[in-house]
Amino acid sequence: MSHTGQWKVRLHLFEEDDGTTKAHVVLDTGTTELSGNGTAHCHPADTNVPEIGDELATGRAMNDLARQLLNTADRDIQGMAGTRPGVREASGWPV
Repeated sequence: MSHTGQWKVRLHLFEEDDGTTKAHVVLDTGTTELSGNGTAHCHPADTNVPEIGDELATGRAMNDLARQLLNTADRDIQGMAGTRPGVREASGWPV
C-alpha cells in the first residue's frame, strides 16, 4: 500500500519593541490545521541578535506543534484500539 501526501507549513515571525520574538507556525494537512506558538526574550544585558530570537521562537513553536501532532496521532491510535482489540500493539506506531 503506497501513500504520498503533501502538507504545508506556514511560519509567521513577529518582533516586538521590548526584544520579544513571537513565532506562529501552522500545519495544513489539507483536511486539518494545527498551530503552534513560541516566544523568545532577549535579556536586556545581551546584544539583540534578531536571528537568534527567530531561531528560538521558531524552534519553540515547532516543538509545540510537534507535541500536538503526536497527541493527535496517539488519540487516533487509541481510537483504533477501541474498535479492534490489540491494534495498538500491532500497529507498529510507538508513541
